[in-house]
Amino acid sequence: MKTTAKQIGELVKITRKGLGVTQKNLAMTSGTGLRFIIELEQGKPTCQLSKVLTVLNTLGIAIKLTPPPTDKNAGHTSKEGV
Repeated sequence: MKTTAKQIGELVKITRKGLGVTQKNLAMTSGTGLRFIIELEQGKPTCQLSKVLTVLNTLGIAIKLTPPPTDKNAGHTSKEGV
């Protein structure tokens, strides 16, 4: 399943609201700007990856990256925290 910028933005928004955090407070605690948070939650596909990762970490959202199976990584099923 392909994850989209829109889905990530929605997850950020739902998590932020569930934690009772305002967009402004999330921007301040993650070291980003309010405009960035707004655009991220709207699913802007060109948001800067490093800032997105910072916001996800600030909210406690974990990411699991799983490479496709190949001969080189046949014994490995996933790489967490990569």
